[in-house]
Amino acid sequence: GKLDLSQAEAVADLIASENEASHQIAMQQMRGGFSSEIAKLRQELLNFASLIELELDFSEEDVEFADRTEFTALVDKINTVLKRLIDSFAVGNVIKNGIPIAIVGEPNVGKSTLLNALLNEDRAIVSEIAGTTRDTIEDEISIGGIGFRFIDTAGIRETEDVVESIGIKKTFQKIEESQVVIYLFDGSSSLEQVDAIKLEIEKIKNKYPQKPLIILANKVDQLSADEQKRLSDKISDCYLISAKTGEGVSELTDSLLDLINTGALRNNETIVTNSRHYDALLKAFEEMQKVKHGLETGLSGDLLAVDIRQALYHFGEITGEITTDDLLGNIFANFCIGK
Repeated sequence: GKLDLSQAEAVADLIASENEASHQIAMQQMRGGFSSEIAKLRQELLNFASLIELELDFSEEDVEFADRTEFTALVDKINTVLKRLIDSFAVGNVIKNGIPIAIVGEPNVGKSTLLNALLNEDRAIVSEIAGTTRDTIEDEISIGGIGFRFIDTAGIRETEDVVESIGIKKTFQKIEESQVVIYLFDGSSSLEQVDAIKLEIEKIKNKYPQKPLIILANKVDQLSADEQKRLSDKISDCYLISAKTGEGVSELTDSLLDLINTGALRNNETIVTNSRHYDALLKAFEEMQKVKHGLETGLSGDLLAVDIRQALYHFGEITGEITTDDLLGNIFANFCIGK
C-alpha cells in the first residue's frame, strides 16, 4: 500500500540509523505502527466530532446526538495515549541521536584510555604528559543496541595555561549538553587524595544535581586487594576499573544501560523519535485538554467543535492528511539520498 507521511519519514530514519535500537524503531514506524495508532485515535475523535457538528445543525431543537459520558471516556483514553507517546520522545530522541556522556576528571587519569577501551580503537591522544587532551574528543559506540556518544573532555582542574583553560570551558559546556556524567579519577594514587576527590565529586553533584553521575576509579590494577577495599570504603558508589586491562569495563557498560528506560523498546511499543511528530502531539494534547475542560464545564457544542477540529488538524499533520508545501519541503530536505 501507499506510505503516509510519517512512514515516509521513517524511511529516512532507517537509512540514517546507526544502531540496532534506532533501526528497530524506524522499522516499526515504517510498517505503520505509529500511523495506525494515530489514525485510530483520529477516526474515533472524528466520529464524535461528526455527531457534535450534527447537533449544531439542529441547534434550535436542542437535541444531543453525542453522548457526553461516552465522549468524556474517549477524551480520557485519547489523552492517556497522547501522554504515553509524548513521554516516549525522551527515550526515542536519545536513542535516535545517541546518548551523550561526558567523561570528566583531572588530566592524566586515563580518560582517553577509557574511551579507547570502550571504543576498541585509538582515537584520543594518549601520552604520559598531563593535560594532553586539550579539546573535547567525541565518538559513538553501540552498547546493547543503543548508541552512546562518549565525550572525552579536557578535565576541570584550575589552570593558568590559556589553551587548557579554553578546554575547561568546553568541558563545562559539554557537561551541560550531556545526559550522563562519568567522573574518572586515578585510583592508583587516590588514597592520598581522597578529600580532594570527594570535593571534586561534590562540586559536580552540586553544579549538575539532575544529571546521573557515575564515579570511576581507574588504574586499580596497580592497587593490592586490600588497597582496593580501602578505596571502596572511603569513596562510596565507586566503580573500580582498569581501562588498560579492561577490568570492570563490562560493569560500567551494564550500569549505562540501566540508566536508559528501554522497557518500551523491549515491549515493541511505539516510541516517538521525530521532533515534528512530538510538536504535533503536544499541540493535539493541548487541544484535547481544552476539550476535556469544555466537557467538564458544560461548554456549548459550537465551542467544543472548534477545539476538536484543532486536535484533528494536529493528528492529520503527523500522517500527512493535512500538509503544507513548506512542511513537505522541510521534511524532504532531510532525505540525503545520493549525497
